[in-house]
Amino acid sequence: MNRLSEKGLRVWRLYGIIETVIVLLIGIGVSVITYIFEGPWWIFGVSIAVVTVFAYLFIYLFPKIRWTRWRYEVRDSEIELQHGLFIVKRTLIPMVRVQHVDTTQGPILRKYELAAIMISTAATNHTIPTLVTEEADELRARISVLARVAVDDV
Repeated sequence: MNRLSEKGLRVWRLYGIIETVIVLLIGIGVSVITYIFEGPWWIFGVSIAVVTVFAYLFIYLFPKIRWTRWRYEVRDSEIELQHGLFIVKRTLIPMVRVQHVDTTQGPILRKYELAAIMISTAATNHTIPTLVTEEADELRARISVLARVAVDDV
C-alpha cells in the first residue's frame, strides 16, 4: 500500500490553521457580544477553551492521524483505498467501473506541488488527496490505461 506525500500533512495542518482562525473570530464575536450585553464572565473562559481544543485537534492531532491512516494501491484489476480517523474505511474500486479520472489542484496544493486524483464511477466519486503532482499525473495515466484495458477485456 502506498502512502500520501508528507507535504500533505503540512497542507492539512494549514487547513486546520485556517479553520481555527474562523473559530477564533467566532469566539471573539461571542466574547464581544457578551461584553457589550454584560453577560457572564465564564463565557470568555469557555471561548478560550473551545478555540484551544479546536486548534489542538484540527492543527495537530487529526491531520497526523489522517495522514498516518491514508493508504492507496492501484492494481491491474482494482484500486484499493483505506482511510479514516476513528473508523477505518476500505474501498475497492473495480477497474471495469472506472469511467474517468481527474486531477485537481487548488492554490494551496499548487503551492506545495501537490494534486488530488478523483476517480469517478457510475455511482460515486473517490478521491486520493495530496499526491506529488508528477506522481498524480502518472497515476492518473496508469488508471486510465488500466480502466481502458479492463473495459476491453469484458
